[in-house]
Amino acid sequence: MSPATSSSKNRRPSKTRSWLWRLVGLSLLGAVVWLGWLYFQINAVALQDEARPADAIAVFGAAEYVGRPSPVYHARLDHAVELYREKMAPLVITLGGGSDRDSGMTEGGVGRDYLLANGVPYDQIVAETDSFDTEQQVTRLAGIARAKHLNSIVVVSDGTHLFRIRKLCEDAGLMVYTSPRPALGHIDGLDLAQRYFHEMLSYTAMRLHVNFAWMHAKD
Repeated sequence: MSPATSSSKNRRPSKTRSWLWRLVGLSLLGAVVWLGWLYFQINAVALQDEARPADAIAVFGAAEYVGRPSPVYHARLDHAVELYREKMAPLVITLGGGSDRDSGMTEGGVGRDYLLANGVPYDQIVAETDSFDTEQQVTRLAGIARAKHLNSIVVVSDGTHLFRIRKLCEDAGLMVYTSPRPALGHIDGLDLAQRYFHEMLSYTAMRLHVNFAWMHAKD
C-alpha cells in the first residue's frame, strides 16, 4: 500500500468525526435557541393578565387533599371567585378528575364545592371530573364549550402553565383569555426554574407528539 493511499484512508474517519461534531454542535445550538424562545413565550404569558368579559371562567385543576384544595388549587379557585364577583363571566367551569387513591374525590368536584362555599350558585358551575392532565382538560373544556355555545373563556391557572394551555385551546378552536393566579408567598429560584423547565419540556413533547406520563403528574 502506497503512503498516499494510507493517508487518504486516515483522512476519511477524521472527516466523518468532524461532520458528526458539527451536527452535534448545530443540534445543541438549535436546542438552546428553541428553549430560549420558549422561556420568553412562557414568561410573557405568565406576566400578563388578559381577563375580560367572556362567556365562562375555566379553572384548571391541581391537587386536592381529602376533599380540600391544595394551596395551589386554592389560589386558582380564589382567583376564579374574584373574577366571577367582578362579573367577568356568568359561568365557572372546574376541571380535573381523580385517581384510585382519592377515595372518589375529583379536582373538578372539590373545585365545585369550594365555589359553592364562596357564593357561586350551583347552576352557574360546571364540574368536569374525568380528565387527568392538561391535554385532557382542554379536550373536555372544548366539549363543554360546544355543548353550551361558549364563544370565549377566561382560563385560570399558574402563570407558567398558561402558555401551554393557550396553545392547546387554540388548537382545539377555543378563544381564551389567560389570567394567572396570584403568587403564593416567596418562590425560590430553584422552584421557579423547575416550573419553567417542566413547561418547556411538556410543550416540546406536546409539539413532537411524545407522551411522557410522568411529566403530567403535577400539571
